Amino acid sequence: MSEKVHERALPLVSESGRRFDLVRVYADEQRDGTWQGWIEFDSAEGKSVRTERETTQSNRAGVAYWAEGLEPIYLEGALNRALRR
Repeated sequence: MSEKVHERALPLVSESGRRFDLVRVYADEQRDGTWQGWIEFDSAEGKSVRTERETTQSNRAGVAYWAEGLEPIYLEGALNRALRR
């Protein structure tokens, strides 16, 4: 079951000009005990897109720590990857 580990309001604009205002990072424990994390972006129109796995960490706290350090430039790239899925 996935858990939200981080959330931040951050205005981002995709390559195609779509605006997204909210970034959430979710984590899910894997069978081997590690945790994977992915990013979800919400638009002003109420649409959301998500990336595939962006990180694997040894525990939930590791995913949260990773998420807190994400820079806007990384998130812009992740948004565009999510939109290409």
